[in-house]
Amino acid sequence: MNKNQAHGAAKNIVGKVQEGAGKLVGNKEQQVKGIQKQVSGKAEERLGDAKETVKHAKETVKDAVSHH
Repeated sequence: MNKNQAHGAAKNIVGKVQEGAGKLVGNKEQQVKGIQKQVSGKAEERLGDAKETVKHAKETVKDAVSHH
C-alpha cells in the first residue's frame, strides 16, 4: 500500500463518518462535506492504485528484459 492509497482510504472513512454524523443531526452541509471527502478519498486511492500498477509493470518489464 502506498501513501496515496493510505491517505485516500483514511479520507474516505472520515467522509463516511462525517456524512453519517450530518444525517444523524440533520445537517445537510456536513453530509455534503462528508460525501465530498469520500469522493476525494476514492480518487486518491485510485491514483495510488495506478501508481502501484505502473510500478509493477516497470518491474515486470525490467525482469523480462534482464532475463533475455
